[in-house]
Amino acid sequence: MPRRIGQLDLPRSSPHFLACRRAVRTYLSDDLVVVGLSGGPDSLALTAAALAEGVNVCAVVVDHQLQPGSAEVAAQAVAQAELMGAIGRVKTVEVPHQGSLEAQARSVRYQALHQVADGGQVWVGHTADDQAETLLLGALRGNPAGMSPRTGQLIRPFLGIRRADTLGACAELGLIPWQDPHNSNPAFRRVAIRTRVLPLLAEILGGDAADPLAAAAARIAADQEFLEKLAGEPTDDCAELATQPGPLRRRRIAAWLRGRDLRVTAASISAIEALCTDWHGQGGVAVGGEGDRRLEVTRSNGRLTLFQEP
Repeated sequence: MPRRIGQLDLPRSSPHFLACRRAVRTYLSDDLVVVGLSGGPDSLALTAAALAEGVNVCAVVVDHQLQPGSAEVAAQAVAQAELMGAIGRVKTVEVPHQGSLEAQARSVRYQALHQVADGGQVWVGHTADDQAETLLLGALRGNPAGMSPRTGQLIRPFLGIRRADTLGACAELGLIPWQDPHNSNPAFRRVAIRTRVLPLLAEILGGDAADPLAAAAARIAADQEFLEKLAGEPTDDCAELATQPGPLRRRRIAAWLRGRDLRVTAASISAIEALCTDWHGQGGVAVGGEGDRRLEVTRSNGRLTLFQEP
């Protein structure tokens, strides 16, 4: 067992960091791995755990330039990654200001990470807590969903451990994680779920709520992956979609929307489904847009088509 990673000495007792190391062992690779590094506790702990297990890591901070001081945050995160022996890199991006800014930032971030990886693996630090929050957020939109540990070359090694482990690991290693102010702003639904809903559920249950929710999300993700394979590739062909069973058709429509970074809700999927199965000249389905310029999915010449109001 190594006593240091890079220039960072490892403590003799580090139970939280050990949990992080065990979590990454399923996904070890001999190739260079890109780790998405925000500077927060999850991604710092993931970078450290991967390095401790002998993975060659390129830690990439994607600077969205959406918050004051983001360049300094990126530089500090890279410095800590390099101290541990990783290759550090900052990739500055522009986020389009249309539709959901959060969704656009996420899309641009993953594009940047996969671009750096150039076909290789990208690791991100989502934990079981993130999994539980994702399930609740999706369920409230009528579309319960979970994250898979592996989606193509995107790997989420920490889905089986808790945020307390990543915070504890950083403390054990003397790493200084960045605390994103957005993560404490209850105006964001995910933060409200984390700080209000999950504690209330734990109080009602008389025990932790995140673990059973995360387990349910993992089962949903596995089912979703199987059904998406059955459904086939996304398509805009209304006639083809109309011939499929509803569960497969709806997944294909959702995949078609996600591939265009559009809003996916139960209501929008149902309305788009009707464009294929119950076409009678109805209007378009709103899936995003900016200000008064609604972005809609319409039917044209038998195909689903995107239209933005002028």
